[in-house]
Amino acid sequence: MHELILLRHAEAVPIETTGDDQQRALSERGKQEAQAAGRWLAAHGVRPGRVLCSPAQRAEETARLAMAAMAAMPSPQLADEIYDASPGELLALLDQHGDSATVMLVGHNPGIERLVALLVEGRSDEFRGMPPGALAVLHLDGALEPGNARLDAFWSP
Repeated sequence: MHELILLRHAEAVPIETTGDDQQRALSERGKQEAQAAGRWLAAHGVRPGRVLCSPAQRAEETARLAMAAMAAMPSPQLADEIYDASPGELLALLDQHGDSATVMLVGHNPGIERLVALLVEGRSDEFRGMPPGALAVLHLDGALEPGNARLDAFWSP
């Protein structure tokens, strides 16, 4: 893997509307955020060869809407371990997909923002935050290890 795209799910409806965190859908604003993220990726020529996605409804919707802005994209692979994952758990999952040059992972905070910090800074407690619908494009300088990535782009709706 040479490039990693980390996309936090876009804005979701409050949990009170469903009672189940995994079933929270995107809000209208969230749908626009997800589409805008996809347009940004397409405009900057960022094309994942593989897409890993949390099974939570808001993450699946974010992935589907973002990928609709890009032509001929792979179908997202749902990975239960993304939901409520630590940076270490996300690293373990990504390590299984090192055969793809560019991987996009659609998931949740705090795991996503802490994974960015871990890969770029070498420490997961130095995170800057990722608002809903934000994405980080990382270039890996070798192995998928702490401190071994460069933040090439950060975008937020």
